[in-house]
Amino acid sequence: MPVVGAVDGFFVTPRLLQTTDHTLSSRTVRPNARMRMAQVSDLHLHGIGGLETRLLTALHDSRPDMILFTGDMVDRRRDLWRLEEFLRECPATPQRFAIVGNWEYWAGVPLEALERLYDRHGVEFLVNRSVEIEFAGTRVRITGLDDLRGGTPDVSRALGGGTPTPNHLVLAHCPLSRDVVVLPAEHPADLVLAGHTHGGQIAPLGHAIVLPEGSGRYVSGWYRDGGPPLYVSRGIGTSMVPLRLGSTPELARFEWALA
Repeated sequence: MPVVGAVDGFFVTPRLLQTTDHTLSSRTVRPNARMRMAQVSDLHLHGIGGLETRLLTALHDSRPDMILFTGDMVDRRRDLWRLEEFLRECPATPQRFAIVGNWEYWAGVPLEALERLYDRHGVEFLVNRSVEIEFAGTRVRITGLDDLRGGTPDVSRALGGGTPTPNHLVLAHCPLSRDVVVLPAEHPADLVLAGHTHGGQIAPLGHAIVLPEGSGRYVSGWYRDGGPPLYVSRGIGTSMVPLRLGSTPELARFEWALA
């Protein structure tokens, strides 16, 4: 049995891709305003192999209105060129946003270089920064927080004194940010997207053995208790060891009925 688990963990599950679909409604739904979003998290990119190719195919097939990269895209500075290669193959979606994760910090990736790379491929890099877009006649704010472990989340700087919007999406790599980073009452979050946990990465029968610091009580999936709706993606890649067990790589897709 341990041999079967090892084979699964090293050679089967890490190469699979599960696409999950979710729906979300804002406080007051606006007719015909539905935005399709795709979340790519924790890519830990070391090359464009079979898994990454399947991910790119799934992204193109999804035809999203927005793609969100929620941190830990690379965990080695020398792999920035691979991220460039990956972004070159991504769908040319008009709205693409990225935040930073703990591994970009730990790998010594200069944020300025990362921002320039994203900018070359039409991706807005949000580190304690918000942007506002218009979609189907309504306003949407996307707020990207700095990473909780490697950086310093700053809500005041992130919101920048902007006026409230009817739809507010917050991107935070570490899900524990939901508990420790408090948004002002006039800027409530309709949805928080996070990653970081890898769903435990090693989670036999779905029970995570260890979670990285910054996860808090969050493992994967939806959390709708005691705060804004939070979705924690299991992410794509692996860290520390190239092993996944009971936690299949995930591309999360959302249909958001906007206010």
